[in-house]
Amino acid sequence: MKRTAAELKAEILHLTREFSALSHRANRPGVEQALPFVPGQTTVPYAGRVFDENEVEAAVGATLDFWLTLGPEGEAFEKELAGFLGVKHSLLVNSGSSANLVAFSALTSQKQSAKRRILPGDEVITVAAGFPTTVAPIVQAGAVPVFIDNDPATGNLRADRLEAAFAPGKTKAVMMAHALGNPFDLGAVLEFCRAHELWLIEDNCDALGCTYSLPLDRAAALGFTQNSPGIPSDGVSITRYTGTWGDLSTQSFYPPHHLTMGEGGAVNIVAKPPLKTYAESFRDWGRDCWCASGKENTCNKRFGWQLGELPKGYDHKYIYSHLGYNLKPLDPQAAIGRQQLKKLPAFIEARKRNWETLRANLADLEEFFDFSLPTHATGWIAPGARTQADDCGHGHSAFAWDATGCRTDCSWFGFMLRVRAGAPFSHTDMARHLEEKKIGNRMFFGGNLVRQPAFVQLRQDRPEAFRVVGELAGADEIMRRALFLGTYPGLTPAMLSYEIEVIHEFVKGKR
Repeated sequence: MKRTAAELKAEILHLTREFSALSHRANRPGVEQALPFVPGQTTVPYAGRVFDENEVEAAVGATLDFWLTLGPEGEAFEKELAGFLGVKHSLLVNSGSSANLVAFSALTSQKQSAKRRILPGDEVITVAAGFPTTVAPIVQAGAVPVFIDNDPATGNLRADRLEAAFAPGKTKAVMMAHALGNPFDLGAVLEFCRAHELWLIEDNCDALGCTYSLPLDRAAALGFTQNSPGIPSDGVSITRYTGTWGDLSTQSFYPPHHLTMGEGGAVNIVAKPPLKTYAESFRDWGRDCWCASGKENTCNKRFGWQLGELPKGYDHKYIYSHLGYNLKPLDPQAAIGRQQLKKLPAFIEARKRNWETLRANLADLEEFFDFSLPTHATGWIAPGARTQADDCGHGHSAFAWDATGCRTDCSWFGFMLRVRAGAPFSHTDMARHLEEKKIGNRMFFGGNLVRQPAFVQLRQDRPEAFRVVGELAGADEIMRRALFLGTYPGLTPAMLSYEIEVIHEFVKGKR
């Protein structure tokens, strides 16, 4: 009996699940893995893909449907991501770097008001230590990045440098990342942006699932009165996910990140719908038309427009209002992302748990290392010293906090530690040793970016291309002393124990 296409597809997907369960066991969450771990032989990655047969089935199913370019899976994922965060729109792109490019480009649109539009020569405040693609779109658009220093303890900006970086009539925006899943001081940055009518782009690529809490009065003064979806009220603060406080935010879905589509990213439009139109135009070749893929004449006057110097009635699908790009991902990637999003709450908890395991078991090495703190935290509290009074909700019981009333809850991208200046080894010595022991680790991305070859050359070619405010001692300290280990959900208890053992043995051998 001849089988139907639906029957064949169902059999293919059933076999796909069987195949994935057998072939991808090493990619399951760490708490589910039953594969043997051989210390010194099995690699401990700093990050990686975590998935199961649901993602593989989704990818194969979407491929069998063969829409390929962004379509129904993409539309669904955009709505689901926006719903999780509580933003107006999420717009999928092909990488986190493209997300930064599209988000920044949207602010250069001629459709922006003359006062707010970012033009060549305008300035954008950012931090010196980080990943280069947070800053690259600023330079590529002809604007001027203004670098301020990092706080080594958090990896984020020193908020007390913001006013010194402001140039009346020139500063138009702030664009910076939440470092390693640690929210930057959103209270201070937002108040600064409101005072000077500046855009805020949150690079949220390393921080999906982090939350930031502001006291009710400060939040209300900034226009925030509701928590993000699913976050209960504590009666004293407004708590929202990072990526939902600024005007625009960006995500990366590259494999090391909180979710993966293989390659992929997103631009989140927090509250201003016109920004979606501009961002979507830059993503989709610069076209003026906003019809979704496979649809036509959404505006009901496809041949009724007259724009630029084109003749009246020129096909709106071929009218271009921006010099744009083609930065869409594929629909099978979006199908994977939809399954990943369902796992995000568990992934967030695993990252927190893994960070805490490393912190608690390396606490006896404070003579040699400075450990990171969440923004607004003043100290880490060891498990045995915690009391119920420390627990003010949202996972804050592990830390002592400053007097601002602000709190951060970190969905950690990595576990950063800084080798103390007087230690008998350098962070490079330690990185080499970890690598020899098959333990993945990374420096803090590009370190102080102004010391990177690209920016050294840029300064030589065009000294006016960027500006530095004050000393960058914190960024230099991060560059010279910091590295980070993984916290991703694929780490097993055996892997974490091995990392801790190797670090202790390394330090002991250097004493």
